[in-house]
Order: sequence, then C-alpha cells, then structure tokens
Amino acid sequence: MPRRPQARGRTARTNVAGSNRRLLVGRLLMVIALLVTGAKLVQVQGVEAGALSSQAEKQRITKDAIPAERGSIVDRNSNVLAFSSEARQLYANPRQLTQAFDEQHAKDPSKPTSVQHKQDIARFIAKTLPGQITEQEVLDALFKDAAFTYFGPEIDPSQANLITEKYPHIGAEYRATREYPAGNLAANVIGAANWRMDERKVQGQIGLELAMNKVLAGRNGTKVSDTAMGSSLVIPGTERELEPATPGSDVQLTLDSDLQHMVQQAVSDYAVRAGAKSASAVVLDAKTGEVYALANDKTFDPRGPWVGNLGNPAVTTPFEPGSVNKLITAAGAIEQGVIKPETVLQVPGSIEVADRTVGDAWEHGTIGLTFTGVLGKSSNVGTLMVAQQLGEQRWYDLAKAFGLGKLTGIGLPGESAGSLLPREKWSGSTFANLPIGQGLSMTVLQMAGMYQAIANDGVRVPPRIIDAEIAPDGTRIERPRPEPVRVVSPQTAHIVKDMLRSVVQNGPGSANDGTGPAAAMPGYQVSGKTGTAQQIDPECRCYSQSKYWITFAGMVPADDPRFVVGLMLDAPSGSRESTSAAPLFHTIAGSLTQRYQIPLSKEQAPLQTLQVP
Repeated sequence: MPRRPQARGRTARTNVAGSNRRLLVGRLLMVIALLVTGAKLVQVQGVEAGALSSQAEKQRITKDAIPAERGSIVDRNSNVLAFSSEARQLYANPRQLTQAFDEQHAKDPSKPTSVQHKQDIARFIAKTLPGQITEQEVLDALFKDAAFTYFGPEIDPSQANLITEKYPHIGAEYRATREYPAGNLAANVIGAANWRMDERKVQGQIGLELAMNKVLAGRNGTKVSDTAMGSSLVIPGTERELEPATPGSDVQLTLDSDLQHMVQQAVSDYAVRAGAKSASAVVLDAKTGEVYALANDKTFDPRGPWVGNLGNPAVTTPFEPGSVNKLITAAGAIEQGVIKPETVLQVPGSIEVADRTVGDAWEHGTIGLTFTGVLGKSSNVGTLMVAQQLGEQRWYDLAKAFGLGKLTGIGLPGESAGSLLPREKWSGSTFANLPIGQGLSMTVLQMAGMYQAIANDGVRVPPRIIDAEIAPDGTRIERPRPEPVRVVSPQTAHIVKDMLRSVVQNGPGSANDGTGPAAAMPGYQVSGKTGTAQQIDPECRCYSQSKYWITFAGMVPADDPRFVVGLMLDAPSGSRESTSAAPLFHTIAGSLTQRYQIPLSKEQAPLQTLQVP
C-alpha cells in the first residue's frame, strides 16, 4: 500500500522534540552537579578551611611544654637554701620489648631472646647506676605484664644518655628536681616542693615553697615539632619554639643560715635536756623586725620522704605566755604616769579579783617591792595591783598596739593570730588573768615582736622574713617594708628596758635576785623577762598543777639593743633546765654576740633595788 507522507513527518518531529528534552535535562543535571561541586569547594576552602587545616596540623605536629626553671631560695647572704636541677626518669614498654626481641630471635636464632635481652639491660643499668637501683629491681620492671612502666630513681641526664644510647628501647623522661643542700636547715620555714606529673613542673607543697609558688615557679613555654604521619617520630630539624619559658624569680630571705643552724641546734638540744614536748625560738633584728632565725626543735628533711613535723609551731601554734606578758602592764603604767620604777608597793601574799584569788609563785606575807622589783621578781600580785590602777580599757588598748590577737603578716603559711578576748566579752575575773599572761594566747613570733617594740624605742615593726624577689634578669624587687606602729614613747621604752635588766640580776642578797640570772652575759647588759604559764588539764578542764609553758623574751645588748630573742618550752619536766628558758637565751645570745662581733657594753648594768625591808 502506498505510504502516507503526513505520518512520516509527524514521527520526525516527535523524535526531535524528545531529543531536545533529554539535552535540556542533561544540561540541568550538569548545572546542578557544578553547583553542588562549587558549593562543596567553597565549604572546604572557605568555611571549613581553618578546621580542616587544624586537623591536618594535629596529625603532623606535636606540641610539648618547655619546662620553666624554678627560682632558688637564698638567705640574707645569698647562700642557697633551695634550688632546682634537671633529672631523667627511666621508662619502658615491657610487652613491646618482649614482642620485638622474640620476633627478631624467631627470624634469626643467633640473636638473643627477649629474656636474655632484658637480663642484659638490667645488668647494664645496675652497673651504670651503682647504689641507686639493683639488677633485680630493673628485671622486676621489665618483666611486668604492662604496656608502660616507670622504674628506678630520678637520675642524672648524663647517666640516662649512657643507658638510652646503648638500649634505645629504654626511654628517659625529663624531670626537674628540687635540691636542698643544707638538708633540714630551716625546713619548717622553707618547706618543700616536688615534681607534679599533671603540670609537668616542680610545684611547692609546704612552707614558703607553697606560699611563694607563683613567684618561684615561672611559666612553661611551648615548642612544636613535625612528626611523620601516623607516628610519634619527630622529623629531624623541624623543632621550633612557639613561646619561650619564663624562669621563676629567686626569693631572698632575711634568715642567716649560719645563725639558723646554731639556733636550731641549741633549741633541739635544750628541749631534750628539759624534757619538753617541743620548743621554739625566734631571733629578730631589734630595729627592723627582720627574722634572722626561726627554729623549732623538731623538723623534717625536705629531700623526702616527708613524714611528721612538717609544720612551723613558732608561727602556727599559740600558747599562754605567762609572766612575759607583764610587759604590757609595765609599759602602760609608765606611759600613763601611774607609777615610777622606784615606787614601793606593799605587796600581800595574794589578791582578790572578782571571784578569783591570785597568789605569787612563792609564799610570802606583805613585802615591800619596788615596781622594778615587781617585774624583776615576777610578782603576780604586784602586777595586778598596778594593772588595776592602769585600768582595763587602757591595758586592752595597749595589748592591741603590741600586736596581740592579730596576724603579724609575716607571710608564712598557717600563721595564727593567737587570741585576745574582745573587751566587751570580759567577765569580772578576766582581768585577774590577762595581766599575768593567762587567758590569752600568742605565738613565739608575736611574743618576740612585743619585746622588739621596747628595744626599738617604743616602735613595733611587724616581723618579716622575705626580703626581696630577684628576677631572672637580676632585677631586685624589694618587698614593701611593714608599716611601723608606735606603741609607747621612747622615754617609756627606755625606762621599761632598764627595769627589765633586773630580771637577770644576781643579788646583792636573795631579796634582790631576779628570776632569770642564768640569762646574764659577762660584759653585756641584758634585758628580759621569764614566764611560766599553767596549761589546761583536759580531764578537769582547769589549770594543771604539773604542766606548764616556760617562756623567755629578751634583748641583747640592753644598752643598745641589736637583737631580740623569744623562746618557748612546751611542758618541760624532770630536769634543772625544765624550770627556766633563761639558760637557752644565754646560749643563743652568746652566738649572736660572737657571730656579729657586737661590742661589749660600755658599762655594767647597775644593780637595782627590788625588795625593801
């Protein structure tokens, strides 16, 4: 049959239309693909560029801390008391050692097994570190079923290099160690520091090492190095410093390490002879309040291990001072013109204050004592008679001026303010105790500070033990000097200082003996005060008749005071030394006069009349 041209034309047109649609769809898909690809490219190169770059950097860059060198602690003469040095800590991967050397032995039986290799390592390390670690101790570490272990003591870097160069499978990690060349000298003050793994540096833990940690520690720096992909191996030559470490500053103390040694030894020996539970001593510069020595009979070795006696009782443990506190009544009465040193008081054997009866340490009827004699013979009754004339409020105000009941601000950890009952809380019998040194408490440091005020013409300078910070570049930053406190007039201080010479007076006749002649020193005038305070018996919650605090505070030389010494013995018993701290003052004052070549007093102290018929 003949074909129809019309039908062929329609089919051709239909094919052309379908082809155009497919082309359009293809182009559209291509445009969409390009848009998606472009958007992804913008996201990768723009939005996520920083994050992706950081991830890539993390995969090939390792950051490490650059340890800051810790500052030293030195005494007033720049003798080093604490410093840091570099060390290494050995470590190993016992499982990896076993696997690696057993695989080598399996491939080549002529090579040692892991057991043989570990034995070789142990022998070499023990030989390299004689006296520091035994062969068996190394073997115990290397045969552990562990992926990682530290072993042995911290060692010198040169020793570590010998070991790691011969046996690369043994690692040596950086450590900083704290060294104390004088051992336990002033350890209660200096404290101790050690390496802290979490912070990768030495940090203070006790004493000034802790209190001054920010100054001493410095700031770690940062270094980076490129590492091979998927490995911790550093690519040679890629190490670079991002931030340098900032070394810590040195701290210079006011302590004299030689004197500290003498005082520390004297206090320790005397505490044993006196049968005391503990003993403490403080030596202050009479003019500046600087602490030249601060010692306790018991201490510790900061080189470790740290066990017992880590505190500093001379500043942290208050006690009732006893008769050394009579200084307040003496100074107040002279300052206010209540009485004169030569005024004679008719002192009975006891006195009634509210509901309390207070007597003297020795039995007597009514006797005539000069006011100097009241101080020199330490009469409780005579002191209370004068204190009542002075008045409660004036006595309390003066006690505050002497620094009682508040911190000295010396900057040592754990310092106690002691206790002084607020005036509004006093009962009728409170004033029977306070003037004779009971019912309040103070530290040895505070007690020495009271006598420093008298030695310094009536001006109390709060004690200090930190002299300066010395920056890494040598710049010296002086610590601010404490604000002086005027306690009494120079004239009053001079009179009281002279009255205190009677305490160490010996005769003429027992009626004119002071309570502390053992503190006297040939050729030097000495002023001071003895003290005995009853301790609380925990069973009856009353004052004990057998346990006491024994104290002494004094100055040398009295005619031109250079040093003030405060001493305390806790519950001494059973010996001649247990009754007085005066002989200990004599020993320490002797060390002071010799070490500092203090000139002899220009004249002998005149004998003073203490008791009259």
